[in-house]
Amino acid sequence: MTGRPPAPEPLAVPVADNHTHLDSESEEDVEALLAAAAAAGVPRSVQIGCDLPAARWTVAALDRHPQLLGGVALHPNEVPDLVAAGEYDAALAEIATLARHPRVRVVGETGLDHFRTPPEQWHLQEESFRAHIALAKELGLALQIHDRDAHDDVLRVLVEEGAPERTVFHCFSGDAAMARVCADAGYYLSFAGTVTFKNAGDLREALRVAPRDRIMVETDAPYLTPVPHRGRLNAGYLVPLTVRSMAQTLGADLDELCATIAATTEAVYGPW
Repeated sequence: MTGRPPAPEPLAVPVADNHTHLDSESEEDVEALLAAAAAAGVPRSVQIGCDLPAARWTVAALDRHPQLLGGVALHPNEVPDLVAAGEYDAALAEIATLARHPRVRVVGETGLDHFRTPPEQWHLQEESFRAHIALAKELGLALQIHDRDAHDDVLRVLVEEGAPERTVFHCFSGDAAMARVCADAGYYLSFAGTVTFKNAGDLREALRVAPRDRIMVETDAPYLTPVPHRGRLNAGYLVPLTVRSMAQTLGADLDELCATIAATTEAVYGPW
């Protein structure tokens, strides 16, 4: 953990990190990061594996670390390359097998990314998104959505396919109008360190209009580190910075907000 930001004041009421990528860390650092998160009031995390190596790592990690629940999927930006290599069908079949592990509670992250993938390949992402939605419904799992510059199309596909009962927008990036659409549909919105950024006024407005019982918090570690450590490596022990910013934006009591977030997270994924 050398060179990482210092730990903030711990939370009095614990919450879970709704979305992290610990597969990017060494096993030694995984142990240290989980311990640091627990000391900060973040004793549980949802580990997301969104390519085959990461998904395999995730399922193995669930047997080693009781602090973790898991999610597996093929990231939308992986899909065109898998299709081009003739490997997509086999990869999706393996994801479906891995998703049957009893501590995998999420299909995700899946969705659409119109930022990194060119328009001529968007249809491949959409077909994969539909397949992941079907898998989540088949297995009775929550769905975690990756939505980058694709709000309208993500919402359209969810309506066309019929969203799973527990649908979560990971690292929600929409505005207040989109938050209202999501609220009306019963979707959950997970806020990352981006909600602390100075230029994220629209995101904070979205947070204000989201129903309190549809809000979660995440790191997307090692990315999207909250202020004042933006640009450095993120980790679960920094969640208190994001939650405190959220409470300030909402004018909410911090402990009450944490208790609501914790209850919502368990309602979506079940007990750890």
